[in-house]
Amino acid sequence: MFQTSMTWSDFLLMLQGAGVTLAITFWAVLGGTVMGVIFGLVRASGPLWARLLLGGFLDIFRSIPLLIQLVLFNSLNSIGKVGLPPFSVACVALAIYTAAYCTEIIRSGILAVPVTTRRAARSLGMTWMQDLKYIVLPMATRVMLPSWIGLTLGVMKDTALVLWIGIAELLRNSQTIITRLQEPLFVLMIAGLIYFVMSFPIARIGAHLERKWQNQ
Repeated sequence: MFQTSMTWSDFLLMLQGAGVTLAITFWAVLGGTVMGVIFGLVRASGPLWARLLLGGFLDIFRSIPLLIQLVLFNSLNSIGKVGLPPFSVACVALAIYTAAYCTEIIRSGILAVPVTTRRAARSLGMTWMQDLKYIVLPMATRVMLPSWIGLTLGVMKDTALVLWIGIAELLRNSQTIITRLQEPLFVLMIAGLIYFVMSFPIARIGAHLERKWQNQ
């Protein structure tokens, strides 16, 4: 019969780590999405020099592995004596990493709106901001949502890398328990289940919105 030395306190420690995972994911996705919208607008309709400069800059963050970025951000934080706690460093690094991908999601969504539709809106007397607010973004959001949901779920899983800068999130706390109990398979199964429970609602909400918009 299966037996385990894992206690309720161990499970609570994993839930505590899951809370840290969710917090980092929230701030990283929020910051990355805000920057992604701004950068995406520039990439879609800004002047050529701005599009090229911003595209080259964001390519750096898409090309360098996230783990290296986290270590570099943490090292620069120490060398520059900025004094940010590891949690803030992780949120900033992941937000910029998220923005690098979210920018292209926003850009592709905006460019997916037919040019004729935008011209019609402008011919009706709409300003550029009104066109963006009432025509472009509502239509583009339907295109962008599946990719944005996938990016959010990816960021949640990528938070596991912050253990390398000393943050006790879900995977770090799971490893602590594994070291003590020497039951890696069972503990990692529990950790995987917790990740699934955190991710499933986000995926279902995205699927629900997609179905709702398709029926309109």
